[in-house]
Amino acid sequence: MRILVANVNTTQSMTDSIASAARAASSAGTEIVGITPRFGADSCEGNFESHLAALAVMDAVCRYEGEFDAVIQAGYGEHGREGLQELLDVPVVDITEAAASTAMFLGHRYSVVTTLDRTVPLIEDRLKLAGLDARCASVRASGLGVLELEDDPERAVKEIVAQAEAAVGDDRAEVIVLGCGGMSGLDARIRERCGVPVVDGVAAAVAVAEGLVRLGLSTSKVRTYAPPRPKKVTGWPLSAA
Repeated sequence: MRILVANVNTTQSMTDSIASAARAASSAGTEIVGITPRFGADSCEGNFESHLAALAVMDAVCRYEGEFDAVIQAGYGEHGREGLQELLDVPVVDITEAAASTAMFLGHRYSVVTTLDRTVPLIEDRLKLAGLDARCASVRASGLGVLELEDDPERAVKEIVAQAEAAVGDDRAEVIVLGCGGMSGLDARIRERCGVPVVDGVAAAVAVAEGLVRLGLSTSKVRTYAPPRPKKVTGWPLSAA
């Protein structure tokens, strides 16, 4: 099978890192294709950038030439998954929902460790919208910007571990979720230091996407995610055909 893994920002090196983490988590016979939006911000850390990323990811997926069996949206707490589900007839998996739902198989309550504090409300809202908030102990910010995760991975691990330990000790979390696609690949190091399960959203999304494809399941088209109605879209190149 072929799975498209869509970065939500325009930083190619981050797309490469996310795709590499996805390949490491994939099964034999699964092809991972990383795609980078042709427009948007170099990192997503607020509502404006998130909504811009939603359009950019839909555009990038619709412009992809070739067949694919599933799509992963690799932005934690970002908008746009619903639009992709309307446009596509293959499974669409968002790393936010994949990571949080996976965490609930592993412990009673989980905490998310993300990047900047300003992203915390966005993640809380997305978890609530998905019905995954009831067992979320907390959403904690590491204080690092998205691009800083690549620039200084040692500092990233240190800051994430500090918040993860506080989540376990103070918030009574039993599982830690990495709340940014740019944190992919750090889970083993953080798990070793914290002593609790650590869920990488990209890896979790790969497992979910592969499972849905193998089960022959995809998004219901009966109501909420029915294809967009044919209509004139002015000034926008994305085709909803």
